Amino acid sequence: MSWLTDRNLFALAVIVYGVSTIYTVFLWRKGFRQHNRVTYVILAGAFCLHLAAMMKRGFSFSHCPVNNLYEAIIFVGWTIVASYLLLGLWSRLTFLGAFASPILFAIGVFALMPGLDSPHGDQPQFTNGWTSLHAALVLLGYGAFGLSSVAGVMYLTQEHNLKFHKLKAVLSLLPSIERLEIVMGRLLLAGLILFTAGLTVGALRLEGAPRVSYFQDAKVIWSIALWVVYVSLLLMRSIFKQGGRRFAWGAVGTFAFVMLTFWGTNLLSNIHQH
Repeated sequence: MSWLTDRNLFALAVIVYGVSTIYTVFLWRKGFRQHNRVTYVILAGAFCLHLAAMMKRGFSFSHCPVNNLYEAIIFVGWTIVASYLLLGLWSRLTFLGAFASPILFAIGVFALMPGLDSPHGDQPQFTNGWTSLHAALVLLGYGAFGLSSVAGVMYLTQEHNLKFHKLKAVLSLLPSIERLEIVMGRLLLAGLILFTAGLTVGALRLEGAPRVSYFQDAKVIWSIALWVVYVSLLLMRSIFKQGGRRFAWGAVGTFAFVMLTFWGTNLLSNIHQH
């Protein structure tokens, strides 16, 4: 079927993310008071469409589809929903999908904007295998950061309910704020490890330009600054015992910054423009 292109498959996935977002409104109104797998099933369906879109594009180019903004964004979204489907197997984290759905929908709508899916160039800056590894590791890191921010939103919601709506918090089936802080921290640490590995591969395997130009690139400078922020968040929690609400806001705010500035720094980067 000629109309079933990779972009159309992804557009269908975005529509399903939208359906999940609408259903989220009902969960919010009910106060998350009963276990419900509907969101999990809806996002599993969206994941299948999303994965099919990535595979179709990857097979068409015979390499990992992470070569422009559109492909990078859909990879991050795929990582978030894939991670949720694993974590959501635990009933207490099923509602993570209700918080992730609006983010996935927003990411998907943004990815479909005209101009982001630029044609692939003929002279990539990295060798094929290493560029795929570099991009995959970095984008998997973004996905873990994104899911950590979702856990942060859940934490802030539970904390607000405990402070102002104690009965609602007691009846809610959302995890405790202590458990959410642990999940948040572990996801952020996993993301930092992946992100660090991706940056290291990029620094060691960059070809063509002198090594110094790598560290003068706008995207690389932005990435290093982002790495410092995430390391600071983990140190703030583990060493200085500044966890809880501040840690949650840090995870949420930093990922919001990532999503707002990712495309701009990519456009300013010379080595990321193939």
